[in-house]
Amino acid sequence: MHRATDRSRRAEQPAEKTPRRLTPAGVLVPALKHAVLIIVALVMIYPLLWMIASSLRPNDEIFTSPGLFVDTFDPSHYPQGWTALSPPFSTYLINSGIVVLGSVIGNLVSCSLAAYAFARLNFRFRTVAFIAMLVAIMLPVHVLIIPQYVIFAQLGWINTYLPLILPKFLATDAFFIFLMVQFIRGIPKELDEAARIDGAGHFRIFGQIMLPLMVPALATTAIFTFIWTWNDFFTQLIFVTKPDLRTVPVALRSFIDAQSISDYGALFAMSIVSLIPLFLVFLFGQRFLLRGIATTGGK
Repeated sequence: MHRATDRSRRAEQPAEKTPRRLTPAGVLVPALKHAVLIIVALVMIYPLLWMIASSLRPNDEIFTSPGLFVDTFDPSHYPQGWTALSPPFSTYLINSGIVVLGSVIGNLVSCSLAAYAFARLNFRFRTVAFIAMLVAIMLPVHVLIIPQYVIFAQLGWINTYLPLILPKFLATDAFFIFLMVQFIRGIPKELDEAARIDGAGHFRIFGQIMLPLMVPALATTAIFTFIWTWNDFFTQLIFVTKPDLRTVPVALRSFIDAQSISDYGALFAMSIVSLIPLFLVFLFGQRFLLRGIATTGGK
């Protein structure tokens, strides 16, 4: 009897795992993978590190040294670049902030409403409209810029921020609409049906049920809109020509002059300053960005 009990206890005990033996291939392959990733990362980050180092060198040493070590430390490019243009560089940062803030709010409001309509409402020609929206993603901005300029010029909106902000409130960024449509389709429709039983309409369902669940997709939209709008050069150059209304990308181009001496040190210094908002946005929003992309892709 005791022998049977001992056998049952031994059978119930989990079998001890034998430790895996490390083979040369098992050590060498991961080491090679990490080495390749480190080399690729260094190659990709080298231009940024070189620009930081060049912003701290005298102008006559910028293009003579491809290395990252600064022989002659010269931080004067930062105060010089800040006041080199008229108005100072702070004005261009504020202008870009106004355009970015309006664009982010416009995309969040309009694209979320359009995505809810495509994902939850049944209306005529919904499929046709959705296909047309997808086709709009493939249209380059150069095809649309001429008719847009003609329309905005007739409205008297050139040299204002309306051509840069107002289209965002009309759900013109089809990519973000598609992103949110895919996200909403992954939300169970039983939540909508339960809300309708309680007497909720579409606006209440959208505001109290959908929006709290769409936070990852909304954060992804806000981050990408911020990055793309902050770095946009072409459309801001076309619609805004007054120096006082220029944004950061257009202002940075002013440091390079084909007919006189270009101040590359100040250009690199102000480029580093303009990258700080992008770095902070990505640093604090990467958690929502990765969650939004992973969740949308998994649906």
